[in-house]
Formats: sequence, C-alpha cells, structure tokens
Amino acid sequence: MVSQLFLLNCSPYVEDLSTDLFARVRESGALTAEGMRGLHPVQRAVAALGFSDQPPRNISTKMAGTAGVPAEWSRWAERWYATSTLTPTVRRHYRATLLKAGRWLAAECPDSVSPERWTRQTCASWTAAVERLKVGDFVERTVAHRDRIGQPLSAAAKSEHLSVVRAFFRDCQEWEWFPRRFDPQRSLTTPRSIRSLIGPNPRVIADDAWAKLLWAGLNLEADDLFETAAGPFYPLELVRAVTLTWLFSGQRSDEIARLRVGCIRWQREGTTIAGDSEVLARDAVCLLDVPTHVRPEQPRFTDRRTGEQADLLFSLRARPVSPAYINSTIIPMLCSKAGVPAADVRGNITSHRARSTIASQLYNAKEPMTLFELQAWLGHRSPQSTQHYAKISPNTLPRAYRDAGYFTRNLRTIEVLVDRDAVASGAAAAGEPWQYYDLGHGLCTYTFFEQCPHRMACARCDFYTPKASSKGHLLEAKENLQKMLASIPLTDEEQAAIDDGQSALDQLLERLADTPTPSGQTPRQLNVPVGTTFLPIVDVQQGKAP
Repeated sequence: MVSQLFLLNCSPYVEDLSTDLFARVRESGALTAEGMRGLHPVQRAVAALGFSDQPPRNISTKMAGTAGVPAEWSRWAERWYATSTLTPTVRRHYRATLLKAGRWLAAECPDSVSPERWTRQTCASWTAAVERLKVGDFVERTVAHRDRIGQPLSAAAKSEHLSVVRAFFRDCQEWEWFPRRFDPQRSLTTPRSIRSLIGPNPRVIADDAWAKLLWAGLNLEADDLFETAAGPFYPLELVRAVTLTWLFSGQRSDEIARLRVGCIRWQREGTTIAGDSEVLARDAVCLLDVPTHVRPEQPRFTDRRTGEQADLLFSLRARPVSPAYINSTIIPMLCSKAGVPAADVRGNITSHRARSTIASQLYNAKEPMTLFELQAWLGHRSPQSTQHYAKISPNTLPRAYRDAGYFTRNLRTIEVLVDRDAVASGAAAAGEPWQYYDLGHGLCTYTFFEQCPHRMACARCDFYTPKASSKGHLLEAKENLQKMLASIPLTDEEQAAIDDGQSALDQLLERLADTPTPSGQTPRQLNVPVGTTFLPIVDVQQGKAP
C-alpha cells in the first residue's frame, strides 16, 4: 500500500507524503478496500515522523444514525451533543438514547417533537413508554441485539433511558435554551418499582473455575495465543503481564489499561525496598510485577480520565492496549486453555468478575480481611460499595451458623438410666418404670420428664425416688442399667437461672410454687424445702468424643 502511495504521489520519498495526499486518496477512493483499511495507520506512522498531520478520527461507525428521527428533535440532540462536557463515549451513548426518544415522539407524540413543547404530561407518557419498552424498539439497527429482540429491557436500562432524557432537559434549561416548564428531576424521576430492582450485584466466579483460570494464566505459553494471519498481535511477555495483572490485582480493565510505567512497588514488612534487593525471592511482596525490559520505547499518551500526558505501561506500536482486550482476548484464551466455559449460571465471565471473585476470597480466607481493609484494597470511597463485594461463601455461612450455636444455646443434657431388664421382660409395657433421670440427689421416673415444668428444680412428687433410700440403692445395684444422655430444651427463664445464678433460680421457684407436678400436687402442697438442689445438667458438646 505504501508503494501505491508513492506511485500516486509521483515521488519515492516518505517526506513527500503530505496531509493533502492522504486527503485526496480518501476522497478519490483510488486504493482498494484493503488498502483503505491500512491508510489510517500509514498516516499515523508518517505523522509520527513529522511529515504530515495525524489522520482524522473517524467515529462515524460508532455514531447512531438519525433515520426516523424528527428533524427538530435531531437538531436539539446534536446541539446538546456538541455542547455537553461529558466524555465522548458517554455523549455518544446519550445521543443514541435521545434519538430513540425522538423516534418514540414521531410515533406517539408528534406534537411534542420540539423539547420546548414538552410538558409534565409528555414526561409521564415517556416514563410509561420506557416501562413497556422492549429490546429493538425505536432503534435503527438491531443486528447487535439479534438474540434478544422482543425481550423486556432490564431495570438498569429503563433507569438509564429516563436519566438520559432527564439530563438532557436539565442541561437545556440551565443553559437557558428554552423556558423552564417543568422540573426534570421530579417529572422524569425513576419509578420506585424500577429503582427497587437496581443494585450492585458482583458475580463471583466459582472456586473450581477460578482455580483453573489461575492455572491457565500461570502456565501461559506461546501456543496458547490467538493469532492473526501475521501471527500474534502482542508478544507473549505483554500478554502474560496483562493476564497476571488481571488474575491477581483485582483492578478494573480500564485501570489495567491505564497503568503507568513505574507502578511496581516492592515491600517487606511495610517498608519499601529496592527492586534488586536480595530479599525479594523470599520475603518481599510485589504489589505489581511487570518486567520492565518487555516494554519497548513508546510515546506518551493522554490519560482518558485525567487528561495528563503519561507513559502507559501496556502499550505497543505507539498504541495503548484497549480496555476491551481482557474481555475479547485474554478471558477467551484462558477459558480455552483451562477447559472452562466462557459463561456460567451467573452470565459471561468478564474482567470485572475477577475483581469480585478475589475480593470475596479475601473476605472468606482463613485470616480474612476486614471490611475497611478490603475497601482500601478495592479502592472504594465508601464501605457501602465494598459490602456488595464481600460475599459470604457457601462454606463460610454454614460454618459461621454452626459456630454461633443457635440450636445449642437453649439445649442441655441430663444422664438417664435405662433398665434393660424391664424393657426385655415387658414390664415397661405394663406400666412399670424403666427409665430414671438422674437428678443428683435422686431419680425421676416420669416418662415425659423434658415436659415437666419442675425439671430444673424437682418438687419431689410421687415420681421422685431419693438415692439415699433402699429403692434407690437397689436400683443402682442392678447390672443391666444402661447410662445414656437425654437432651433437655430450656425456656428463657430456665436459661436465665443457669446464667444469672441463685436470684434467677429463686424467681423461677417462686413462679412454679403453685404449678402442679406430674403427680397432681403443687410444690407448696408438698412443702418443698427452701434450699432446693439445682438440676445437674451439662452443656451439649458437638463433635466426636476424645
């Protein structure tokens, strides 16, 4: 193609390739379609040598068309687009939504195609229309949404449609382009039914799939790189650097693309150390390890966020790596190598899901990060944002629930003696006592002991047998007695009697003084002594016995 440019210019010298020549070639279409695709990078190279101007930035393919939009509404939208101070990407997105609103106006409200004629009623109609919008409605091209045509818009998309028109009218009113007839913040507010469905939802990658992606990234080889007809677009060293940064840094794809030369920091025990120190291999922590010799000399670029001239770390051939490179190339390459599907039940594996996955693993680690430490690591301004990333893993939640001891809080055990002879002979079926609850000072033969209101402090009814009696001695002398433990649920008052001591026990005894025992008599009728012995119960012990 360069040879064709020399022939068209009638000169074999690069310094004669002027800006006018490139402009004439574009207008005349003298080159083939393949040559026209290469005209832009050739002019960039000639401009870098100082012989021509930089080529014009062609964004027409990214701009939504105005077909079907009323001319009046389109004029106002273009005027807003040329005046707004938002970033170019956001302005293009807003413009596309405004054109969609214009097509809706042409179909539903042709009398309001001028923003000056909008009223609160028009705003209400637009809000109702957004609620019912489906994918593909009032757009010029539907190729990108072929698989989703006819599906309802998501809550976030509906809110965005309303916020775009709201911002448009707010700006136009503040710039005094037309009189203020309504308050956009109130008339175009997002309905509560839509707001309730919107919220951050970081999608964590499953541990097994993430482990496979880590293995694939750590074992990346030249054969794994996606190739074009001319071979891999980026060298293996740069791809490895981008991959490991994505796998371990927890940064957004845009932040990775904007990393600057010199961002590597080595630390040991909180102290910054030199990169060539002898302790690096053993004790130091590298916050971002990218070999400096991989990156050839590159020109300075304008940071998209700050507008500063910066030496971007990931750049090659005088162009920075695109923020979309991780989603479009790195992740499919790792999924292919690791044998992991590119999508799971939560959706496609994207660059941002690594951020939420690493954050959740740090929060569920054996020595987990606190919420504020995780906030600093993620770079969030508010801990409320970090809470959405601190996902409790399925293993951590049951373990924490078990350790909380919710079911064992009001549960204790008591020793029970089971008379196996009475069971085997059939005496138990005939009504003879066969189980004896050990009260310490005596035994209780009441079958439903766990339901007895006096189980914490026995009132010595007819089911009670003192251990010191002859019957108690004969029972303990039996050989076929089997000792077991029975669970006793406690009420809140009984739990307080255990935790708070004698005063709470006295209150419990006072309340039960006139409550009938299983034999029918009350403790007051039985003349229970004041120094009633407390039931000898023990805490429930979970796990295997030693």
